[in-house]
Amino acid sequence: MPDFAYHAIDPDGREQRGRITAANDDAARDRLISKDLYIVSVAPAPARAPVLASLPIKRQPRLNAKQLTLFTRQLSSLAQVSPLEEALRTISRQSEQPHVRKILTEVHAGVVEGQRLSEAMRREGNSFPPLYRAMIAAGEGAGTLPLITERLAILLERQAEMRGKLIGALAYPAILSLVAILVVMGLMVSVVPRVVEQFDNVDQQLPLITRIVIGISAFLANYYWVIIIAFVLGGLLFVQALKRPAFRLSVDRTVLRIPLLGKLLRNLHAARMARTLATMVASRLPLLEGLRLTGGTIRNKVLSAANDDIVESVRSGGSLSGAMRTSGVFPPLLVYLTASGESAGQLDIMLERAAEYLEREFDNFTSTALSLLEPLIIVAMGGVVAVIILAILLPILQLQNLTGL
Repeated sequence: MPDFAYHAIDPDGREQRGRITAANDDAARDRLISKDLYIVSVAPAPARAPVLASLPIKRQPRLNAKQLTLFTRQLSSLAQVSPLEEALRTISRQSEQPHVRKILTEVHAGVVEGQRLSEAMRREGNSFPPLYRAMIAAGEGAGTLPLITERLAILLERQAEMRGKLIGALAYPAILSLVAILVVMGLMVSVVPRVVEQFDNVDQQLPLITRIVIGISAFLANYYWVIIIAFVLGGLLFVQALKRPAFRLSVDRTVLRIPLLGKLLRNLHAARMARTLATMVASRLPLLEGLRLTGGTIRNKVLSAANDDIVESVRSGGSLSGAMRTSGVFPPLLVYLTASGESAGQLDIMLERAAEYLEREFDNFTSTALSLLEPLIIVAMGGVVAVIILAILLPILQLQNLTGL
């Protein structure tokens, strides 16, 4: 269908200019009148406009999770007290980062041209994922866009909170481990060689532990570049191997079997899925569509395959709880609460409670794990340093015994 450029006045007396797609001039005017606009002029848009509008947006960066969450919160607040077009214009103008302002201005332009918000967001598909756009479309269709954006804001803020906790839980032990490794390598490369030089002229055989430490120290000092190259090549080969579906599936399955990490990942996925589905069900979005869109956000191939099986089971008429139980990768509590919600007709409420419980369990788990992991790393580091010191002191004590001191 052709595009028509229009000039109109809204009920508040503000000028509105843009483009609208319609079968003919009369249909375009009818659409504008249905939006309570006073038409000044309607004319066919230049031929180049639809071509440019249909090109995929590749030149601009995307909104990150933090920026998308902030935009959603601002939109949910302003949509309750002002028209959508005005809310988008206000948010785009107050954005401090140029690329964010550009993305939001493009969305605002689409709405001004007469597109629905979900359609305008499709222009910036890298910034607004399909799940997000589907919920916006559901809110527009039901006339509850402010309520949907509020739920989306809460969902994104909770996901950001969980993501921050996960990063915090992994960052501290990783930094502590890295510092410990660097300290030990510094001792082995810089301190140990200078100390053992004192034993070069000793005819007595050095203790076994001292010889082992000297050998490791010499290897690190002379062949450190071999270790670096081996790590780099190993990392590149591993990344390439992950592109093979069979190898990626095997790695993801192994990760889920790790006693602590596997449970952590399963609970995080289950909590995110439960909260997302609860929001979508409460927004009157079809459950099957929510499951399908949620599957696109899962990176673990084992969990992604389980989600696909659930989609097929629900599509064929099965229950959500039965499909979860059959997959065998979801916590029993989530399966039980889902079944209770289905039988009582309160699926969204029970999924929300399941997500809250799993998130509390994640918080307790990470707190306990960190309280245990920190002393374990310190003890391990102390043990390695103690071995190095013992390897240095034993020859000294041996020499003292030989000299009778």
